[in-house]
Amino acid sequence: MKKYFNSGIEGSSETQYEDSEIEDSSSSSSSSSEDEEEEIGKELADVTFEELQKARSNGAHAFFQKPKEDQKLKRANKNRPMEASSKKPVAAFREVIQAPKKVVRDPRFESLCGTLDTDGFRKRYNFLFESDLPAEKEALKKDLRKYKDPERIHEIEERLSWIDKQLKSGSSKHIDAKILANHKKKEREAAKQGKRPFYIKKSEIRKQRLVEKYNHLKSSGKLESFVEKRRKRNAAKDHRYMPYRRSGDNME
Repeated sequence: MKKYFNSGIEGSSETQYEDSEIEDSSSSSSSSSEDEEEEIGKELADVTFEELQKARSNGAHAFFQKPKEDQKLKRANKNRPMEASSKKPVAAFREVIQAPKKVVRDPRFESLCGTLDTDGFRKRYNFLFESDLPAEKEALKKDLRKYKDPERIHEIEERLSWIDKQLKSGSSKHIDAKILANHKKKEREAAKQGKRPFYIKKSEIRKQRLVEKYNHLKSSGKLESFVEKRRKRNAAKDHRYMPYRRSGDNME
């Protein structure tokens, strides 16, 4: 009886151990299947609906994996260059050699180039305003009569207008500088005698410029033609503001 009892106990323990193994295997298999389902669910979460529809229509089973993180590039040896993947797109502009940047400097706004001396500039380049520009103006006037191409005529007219502006601005500035220089010279002499300096105004410079222009026109004999042109111009300006008779008004 003892043997039978012992054998019965041993058999029950074996059955319990087997049952426990079956339960462990079933639980492990269920857990592994759950983990696989979770991984598949995570992978499918990043897939678009359009790709899923294509996979279903084709009947293909694709595994969508997340892209691996970029691994840091390392050198196999310190004497070897670093290897880069050929699958990555190369930038359009890559700095291969660090070249020094070109610094563009405008002499008009740079303190290194000094300050502009208008009087000195006028003295040094006075030949442009006295001989070169007037000669170029006469040559362009002759060319304007020859050419019939409208584009070429337009270019010549623009050049002529630019030359006229340069000559007028240069002459007026030169006259103003001359008047101011004469005034400063007089005031220096007066200051030596103990008098207080008098600073000329721009309006006074304008008046003296007109006086000099009048004297120059009178001496050259162009005063009457100049006055006639100015009179016609002023009459045309006044004519704009003259009232007109309406067409429906009755004649008195």
